[in-house]
Amino acid sequence: MSDAAQPTAAEVRAAAEAVKTALDRHLAAVESRSGDDDPAVYEAFNQLAAAAETYDELLYDRYDEVTPFEIPSAEEALPPYAGPEEPNALSVLIRRDYAVAEPQRLLAHAQRIEEADDESSEASGTVHGALGLLFGEYEPDEIASRHKEFGLEEGDSTLWVTASDEIPDPGEWLEAPFEQVDPEAVVCRFDVSAVFDDDEEDDELETALDPDADEDLEPLDADR
Repeated sequence: MSDAAQPTAAEVRAAAEAVKTALDRHLAAVESRSGDDDPAVYEAFNQLAAAAETYDELLYDRYDEVTPFEIPSAEEALPPYAGPEEPNALSVLIRRDYAVAEPQRLLAHAQRIEEADDESSEASGTVHGALGLLFGEYEPDEIASRHKEFGLEEGDSTLWVTASDEIPDPGEWLEAPFEQVDPEAVVCRFDVSAVFDDDEEDDELETALDPDADEDLEPLDADR
């Protein structure tokens, strides 16, 4: 890149200020979030990601320097949105994975469900039967919030919101509910995975193993 095409120091400084503002907005959205899927938090996240990406690009173009930030963006996971601009219907697709961590706890809970319903089947005596009783008794959101009580351990989860012009006919997709998802019609998605936690733990481990790491890090001087 030629010197004439390089961003000015003032432009880099403005981009840095934009990141600071986006950080404050993101923190405020998180502190006042109304639930796990609060759209305000999602929007603030995207704004922070965009501001950080702009700053990173300008910093590199001006000073040949990079930042340590790596914020995943929706563009990396999904193709550009190509659905209707004013959708008349939407579909919410949810997948949650669980491990049966404590089978005896699960079986005991299923037995209590049978006893409360005055049923005398043998469903509660098998893990697959107990799972059928559990999900027949409770809504998926309640199971998600009480999974440890039922002997389950959370795995990855994802929620996709897709837009369409009209709602499908009753029963149209029930036999294969997830086969015809158009990635270009996904309005937004929310992912939860232990992978994200593992990345943070790896960073902490690297710092702990670095003999030159400074335990008392000073805040960066904003004027540097």
